[in-house]
Amino acid sequence: MTVRAVEAIAEADVVAYHSARHGRSIARSIASRYLRAGQVEEALVYPVTTESTDHPGGYRGALEEFYAEASARLAAHLEAGRTVAVLAEGDPLFYGSYMHMHKRLAHRFPTEVIPGVTSVSAAAARLGTPLSEAEEALTVLPGTLPEEELTARLASSDAVAVMKLGRTFPKVRRALERSGRLAEARYVERATMEGERTGLVADVDADSVPYFSVAVLPSKVGAHASRAAEAEAEAETEADAAGGGEAEGVGAAGEVVVVGTGPAGPLWLTPETRGALAAADDLVGYTTYLDRIPRHDGQRRHGSDNRVEAERAEFALELARRGRRVAVVSGGDPGVFAMATAVVEAASEAPYTEVPVRVLPGVTAANAAAARVGAPLGHDYAVLSLSDRLKPWEVIAERLRAAAAADLVVALYNPGSRDRTWQVGKAREVLLEHRAPDTPVVVARDVGGEGERVHVVRLAELDPAQVDMRTLLIVGSSQTRARTDGQRTDGQRTDGARTDGARTSVWTPRRYPEPEQHAEA
Repeated sequence: MTVRAVEAIAEADVVAYHSARHGRSIARSIASRYLRAGQVEEALVYPVTTESTDHPGGYRGALEEFYAEASARLAAHLEAGRTVAVLAEGDPLFYGSYMHMHKRLAHRFPTEVIPGVTSVSAAAARLGTPLSEAEEALTVLPGTLPEEELTARLASSDAVAVMKLGRTFPKVRRALERSGRLAEARYVERATMEGERTGLVADVDADSVPYFSVAVLPSKVGAHASRAAEAEAEAETEADAAGGGEAEGVGAAGEVVVVGTGPAGPLWLTPETRGALAAADDLVGYTTYLDRIPRHDGQRRHGSDNRVEAERAEFALELARRGRRVAVVSGGDPGVFAMATAVVEAASEAPYTEVPVRVLPGVTAANAAAARVGAPLGHDYAVLSLSDRLKPWEVIAERLRAAAAADLVVALYNPGSRDRTWQVGKAREVLLEHRAPDTPVVVARDVGGEGERVHVVRLAELDPAQVDMRTLLIVGSSQTRARTDGQRTDGQRTDGARTDGARTSVWTPRRYPEPEQHAEA
């Protein structure tokens, strides 16, 4: 208890505290040594705690009625000129029962809220482990959240404290396991009080968990540093065993997780991807993509050029083979013209066949660009890369013709660069063999980034000079429609998705016309 809290209790005419129907109050037991003779005690006894109720308003209705009655009891003392001290475990406004009194009384009577030591702070102190360091964010979650929501938040957070265990413990444990964080989760019961217990969440019997317990996922900074030191020590040992030469042995296998940043960075990361990035000891990837990733102390970053995918994959697998947890970073979705293929391919060959590899889905550029204008990918579509660095142009042209002849919407990745300036023009010619000149084309550059520019043009007027490596094109089918500022254009030129307040929406209907109708169209 703080010095000010002790003073306030001593000065009070009335001391109020919550309790269950058994009459015992943890808050009162903590403050009992500071109570004095002659003080009026108000036990605010809950009508229900976890059991069911026959109240017409159900559990919530029973509690609302209780809080109203309890507030009225305290108000009577205050109106009579008495000073009231309401005891609360931890901090009064941190998941505390007092807050319900506060909302009903603070606007009517002079009020002082004295901050207290939260159970999260007490748990961290008892564990003797830093809760959060440097730029880590601490997330506090109630165990009453739905399991799916708990899992997502656990996966995406740095340091975490999960409150309100008790009956929620089995669900919280499953969420920790599903998010891949059970091994690091610590358990603290009745921190700083009689009956205190600490340990690993994985070792706790669910039937023994009380409400006053917390699950803690402490700082990852120390864990990264510890694994780095262990890896360095192991490498030195192996080198010594090899006579000072290159080490041949490896340690326990780590893991490679291939992730995508989405088109632009943190706002596009999935919770699962955030968690994998935060848990990694090493980040490997194209430097531009690594720069999008939030930094965590203790991690190592290995940036490289965009054209060394095979070398980058083998480097990541070798780190994992030596016991490191490695995240290979791609833009967009790692499985769409990105690093997942290189990693999975390299992992299929010796000496990396025993290294675990996971690929996590991400937001790919085609979906991001489509969302900016509406729903151009609402029906069947094809995804092609115009880069001829890894396949000949003849193959690209043949596939373009097939997609166009099948009347598919086409999303074109890697349309151009400083070294490739003619492919967009050739692709336009191929598509015009099967598409009307007025077909809407979405030209999306740097979606989600500072240089974002999305506009819609007619296929016949697609300008290759406006297309570079950071641009994605979506070419509509015969059914794709566009509307600007409330007026249907169906292919009329629209020079900007946002020009003078106008906005162009593009969509491809999900219903396709019958063959006769399509032939007439």
